[in-house]
Amino acid sequence: MDWTKVTIYTTTEGIEPVSGRLMQLGITGLVIEDESEFNEFLEETKDTWDYVDEDLVKAMSGDTRVIAYISDDASGRELYTSIKSTLAELAAMDTDGVYGRLEIDTQSTKTEDWANAWKQYFHTMEIGDKILVKPQWEELTEPTDRVVFNINPGMSFGTGSHETTQLCLAQLEKYITPGCNMLDLGCGSGILSVVSLLLGAKDAVAVDIDPNCIDTAYENADMNNIDRDRYTVISGNVVTDPDVKAVISQHKYDVVAANIVADVIIGLAPSAYKYKKDGGVFITSGIIDGRQEEVREALVKEGFTVVDMQRRKDWWSIVCK
Repeated sequence: MDWTKVTIYTTTEGIEPVSGRLMQLGITGLVIEDESEFNEFLEETKDTWDYVDEDLVKAMSGDTRVIAYISDDASGRELYTSIKSTLAELAAMDTDGVYGRLEIDTQSTKTEDWANAWKQYFHTMEIGDKILVKPQWEELTEPTDRVVFNINPGMSFGTGSHETTQLCLAQLEKYITPGCNMLDLGCGSGILSVVSLLLGAKDAVAVDIDPNCIDTAYENADMNNIDRDRYTVISGNVVTDPDVKAVISQHKYDVVAANIVADVIIGLAPSAYKYKKDGGVFITSGIIDGRQEEVREALVKEGFTVVDMQRRKDWWSIVCK
C-alpha cells in the first residue's frame, strides 16, 4: 500500500491544538518538527554532543510542522477531507493567528520510504519506572534492569513516544501482576498488550478495527519472544462484530486498556465493564483536555468507580474499577 505524507504548517503554540484535533480523528502517529523545541533541546544537552549535522539544523528551521501519514486509498482520502475540515475550524477560532498559517502539503510515500523516514525520529526511551521502549534497529549501549520492549511499528502506530501511550504504560506498571490476563482495545502496534506480557501477564487478547494491526502486533510479540499461545490478536469492531465478541467473551480480564479517543472510550465503556473481572481495572487514555469530565461521568454512569486521573500536557488517563 502507498501512503500520503500530510504536513501541516503551524507554530510552537499550535502543536498541541493541531495534534489534539488529529488525535480526535484517530491519527495517533505524529512527527513534530519544531525549531524552538529543537534549539531548546540543543541548549539543554550541549554538554553531551560535539557536532550537529547542518542538514538537520536546516531541516528544523522555519515553520513548525506536524506530520502524519494516511493511507492512499478511499479511506485515506475521506480522512484527508476531515483533516482539512478540522483545520479550517481551528483557523476560524484562531482570530489572532497564534497557530500560524495552518496550511497543508501532501506527498505520496511508498511503504519502504515511510519506514526509513520513521527511523530518524524514533529512538530508545525510558517510560515510567520499569519500561524501556527500544526500536528494533537500535542496540542498547549498556545493561539495564528495565523491561525492554523491542518494537518495529511498521504501518501501525503506537511507539510509546506520545503522552497518551506513556500515561497508559505508567498505569500498566501499577496494575499488571504476575499471572493476570489483559485485554487491549485498539491495540495498534500491540505496545500495551505486549508490554503487559513482558511485565508478567499470563496472556493477552488484542483487538483493533484496522486489519494491518494483526501482522504488526504479532511481529512485535515475536520480536520480544512472546509465545503465540499467550497472545491473540484479532481485527474488527468490539461493539458490533459478533466474531470479535465471541473471541473476547471466552474470558474475563483483570486489566482492560483502551488508548483511543474520548468518544470511542465512551462507546466502549459497556463492553469494558462486561469483559472485566470483578475487581478488575479499566485503564483509559487518549482523552484530550476538556473532555475528561465527560468521559469520567460516562464511566461512572456505566457502573465504574474512578480511582485515578492523570494528566500529561493536554492529555488525560482515567483508571477505574
